[in-house]
Amino acid sequence: MTMKKMLLTVVAMLCMTTAFAEDKNLNGVNGMEAFKMEVNYGKLGEALSLTRDQLEAVRDIHQAFCADMMSVAAASGDSQKAMMMNAIKKDLGFMRIVLSAKQYRLYLRILNATLNNRGLNKKD
Repeated sequence: MTMKKMLLTVVAMLCMTTAFAEDKNLNGVNGMEAFKMEVNYGKLGEALSLTRDQLEAVRDIHQAFCADMMSVAAASGDSQKAMMMNAIKKDLGFMRIVLSAKQYRLYLRILNATLNNRGLNKKD
């Protein structure tokens, strides 16, 4: 009788551990997805009323930002926040040079909404 209870306990523990590990892996995939910042450049160009030259510059700047954010996703939790802030500051610095004041304000709202929607703009 006790052997049967022990065996059932071990099986139950293995099942619970496996279920927990699956949840953790799923959350990791979703977490990594949050850092993917690809956008539709045509739509972004329309929203910001970009000229052709601005659109090309914005595309280059944003692609560098996307690469930086994927590096952030791969970083450990301690350095992740600092790396993300540096990536955002770098992106905004370059965008400020390329965009007019009105376009820049709209870009800030779009970026802030994107970060909020992905859960990356949390206050710690």
